Amino acid sequence: MLKLLTPLALAAAAYAQYPGLTLPPSGNNQKAAVVQYIGPVKVSIEYSSPAVHGPDGKDRRGQIWGKLVPYGMSDLGFGNGKPGPWRAGANENTVLSVSDSVLIEGKALPAGRYGLHMLAGPEEWTLILSKNANAWGSFFYEEKQDALRVTVKPHKHDYREWLTYEFTSRKPGEATAELQWEELAVPWTIQVPDANDIYISHLEKELTTVPGFSHEGYVSAVQFCLAENTHLEQALKWADAAINMRYVGQANFLTLSTKAQVLSKLKREAEAKEMMMTALNHPTATALLIHQYGRQLLNEKKNQEALEVFQLNAKRNGDGWPVHVGLARAYSALGDKPKALEHAKKALTQAPDDVNRKSLQGMVESLSQ
Repeated sequence: MLKLLTPLALAAAAYAQYPGLTLPPSGNNQKAAVVQYIGPVKVSIEYSSPAVHGPDGKDRRGQIWGKLVPYGMSDLGFGNGKPGPWRAGANENTVLSVSDSVLIEGKALPAGRYGLHMLAGPEEWTLILSKNANAWGSFFYEEKQDALRVTVKPHKHDYREWLTYEFTSRKPGEATAELQWEELAVPWTIQVPDANDIYISHLEKELTTVPGFSHEGYVSAVQFCLAENTHLEQALKWADAAINMRYVGQANFLTLSTKAQVLSKLKREAEAKEMMMTALNHPTATALLIHQYGRQLLNEKKNQEALEVFQLNAKRNGDGWPVHVGLARAYSALGDKPKALEHAKKALTQAPDDVNRKSLQGMVESLSQ
């Protein structure tokens, strides 16, 4: 029932959807839904799925576009008496829902539920998103309720018996939704241009709930900001909360070093260095944690700073693992092969497993040559 409902068919359709009753869908047009997350934004399409073969078994291939689904607006034979678009499926409204604001083909669409209608055409289609998401089909469609209209291009597609919606392309900030039926597909892009702003707004709300009652929750929020290089001033507030918030904050290697990273991102290098030294000298700074920070400095080509960190590790933890590994790597990076070899040999005797043992054997052989 895509175009016209007789009074008898209308009564059957209404009965099939009567609230509280579980009955077969009208015309055997099975309900379906597809969900895709674009970053933090949930996008869903709910629809009823007609088949190319009609309820009587008749093959309607080649008779769908421009006939069963008319081109442009058409007289639907019921409702408000005005020409209407296609409901982009069967039975009730096809509904597009977005949890946050997005761009549809570059045009802004606020968060919400929208009735999805379409104006078909041989060369281009118009997608219509209506603020009325609760109608049965397009019989009461009113243009004044449009939230958005965009023009898109259809293309050929492998045969699909059942009308289907899919997300055919997915990126962190963008996806392509597509209607597929018979031998045609109609795609449109959905973009999330401000994903980091949305993440931050979610984090602000979530830190007022259970995650906000532990310093780890604030650290996780800060680490997101650091990874994305975004909202650094907010990250600094969260870093301070992780250290100092009453009943929640804890000064330990994790919280102190996290704040140091934020200060560094903000180009407050003197404060960052002082905070990092506080973290490195804190009782919670284990040999492995200090070693990992030294490795980070080596990866950043800060070889002299890395050596100083590994030397601090030796001062605090003596011959404990992995002190000599760090010193070997730092002296090697600085070109002091004899000292690097000396520490590599010591580290080899301490290797806790085969993986480290093989790695250090390779280092010793390389330095020996």
